[in-house]
Amino acid sequence: MATKVYIVYYSMYGHVEKLAEEIKKGAASVEGVEAKLWQVPETLSEEVLGKMSAPPKSDVPVITPNDLEEADGFVFGFPTRFGMMSAQFKAFLDATGGLWRTQQLAGKPAGIFYSTGSQGGGQETTALTAITQLVHHGMIFVPIGYTFGAGMFEMEQVKGGSPYGAGTYAGDGSRMPSELELAQAFHQGKYIAGITKKLKAAA
Repeated sequence: MATKVYIVYYSMYGHVEKLAEEIKKGAASVEGVEAKLWQVPETLSEEVLGKMSAPPKSDVPVITPNDLEEADGFVFGFPTRFGMMSAQFKAFLDATGGLWRTQQLAGKPAGIFYSTGSQGGGQETTALTAITQLVHHGMIFVPIGYTFGAGMFEMEQVKGGSPYGAGTYAGDGSRMPSELELAQAFHQGKYIAGITKKLKAAA
């Protein structure tokens, strides 16, 4: 039976979605793992999104809280808003109270990835403050640590991400994830999928 890894994200301008796609590829590269992309529901109106020049959403299916039960592991991704996850993703997690009451997600591994506007914009605080959501569900936070190797120490080019997980810098919105950032995202997907597979086999 396949190990299911869900990559669940919110992306307004496409930066987080680019990372999510690469994480899916990494997770799917592990034999016996089925990786699936999901986006959380939008909370802003079309009018507001239009004023923010947000592009149309992709055709990735929109997740409901109950869909989470089916997965063996997760990688959650979101842009930063003042050093924390975006309200759209927080609203989705706020709707998981039913799963919390029954601890349906307890013991399941989860990783985190993110996008910020600048180097001081929350590359670490966004992940750090998101861990509280996992803790209340009894989930197992899986950071990537320094398993990405030399790419973690890159100093010649701008690179998002940290030991907490993959990341990118959006700048004014025109900068998309670099090849190195995408490689780190692929690594995160593969790494977490491998751990999820091991935990499922041991259960």
